[in-house]
Amino acid sequence: MAETVYYLFILLFIKSVLQATDGQKQEKHFRDDYTYLEETNSFYKIHMMPRSWENAKKRCLLEGATLFFPELSIEADVVLDHLKKTLSLSASIHVGISSLLTKGVFITVSGDALRDVYNAWAPGEPNNYKDEEDCVVMRSDGKLMDAKCANKLPFICKKTKIEMDRKWNEECNSPYLDYEYNEDLGRCYKFHLYPRSWKDAVETCDAEQAYLAIINSQLEAEHLVNITANAPKDKIKGKYKRGIVHLGFIYDKTIGDWKTIMGETLEQAGYAEWGNNQPDGGVNMNCGSMFYNGQLNDVSCEVYRFFFICERENIFRSILNNK
Repeated sequence: MAETVYYLFILLFIKSVLQATDGQKQEKHFRDDYTYLEETNSFYKIHMMPRSWENAKKRCLLEGATLFFPELSIEADVVLDHLKKTLSLSASIHVGISSLLTKGVFITVSGDALRDVYNAWAPGEPNNYKDEEDCVVMRSDGKLMDAKCANKLPFICKKTKIEMDRKWNEECNSPYLDYEYNEDLGRCYKFHLYPRSWKDAVETCDAEQAYLAIINSQLEAEHLVNITANAPKDKIKGKYKRGIVHLGFIYDKTIGDWKTIMGETLEQAGYAEWGNNQPDGGVNMNCGSMFYNGQLNDVSCEVYRFFFICERENIFRSILNNK
């Protein structure tokens, strides 16, 4: 009887959670680290780690969003108010406006002419000081200034609800539609067809609320091999290394052993099948990968670009399947 009550409680709890997460659009949800603002019908995430304008733009794109710029004065007011309430400080932020394509012609990251959106310049701006200011920042009073693109500042990423209303990845409980759920493993995976360095691959997965894939079993190794075999890799042109896929493990010098990005040794994680004579790179090959056949390999963390696989969990679906 007690066991029956326990499972009933678990199922009711999962049902209530799934009702809150399934069909996120009705609940005005993009990602759990974004905040929905009713006045603008959009989602925002404040990034306090300063970045250059280009890297801020890149980070927002990786998250499936865009570098914020105010479309109307009311949006500027609402977002600034949210910024001040959230952080209790006044700081200039990068906004998604620049003149990088044509000097002196400012356009948004969405391709809008500045005259068609919010354009309240501070007095004397833009001034292109020393001919070095091609990017735009917004001060705490809402006024715009041109500035060096290399300046590192906080920034905000934005996703409109109109974009979110289009589709949702129900199986992976995610806005990223190209993740595919594997029933046997209870996880979602995405094979990235844009080769990156290991460090850039880690950032890309993190931006998608995922992590660089970790092999926890022979079954998972076989699944990653199948994902890799079925990916249209041969269509990708350019300079990058073939035959290898980045994975989420790295050499830990403090213990003299390889560990996953979750902190386990490969043996603890459940899979440590190295390729012939691997690892063989010494001090310069401290990051992890696998050959297309699933055997592990060491690679440089920054020099070479490879394909990679991101992994994320849908915990509630996994619990349901286990019941």
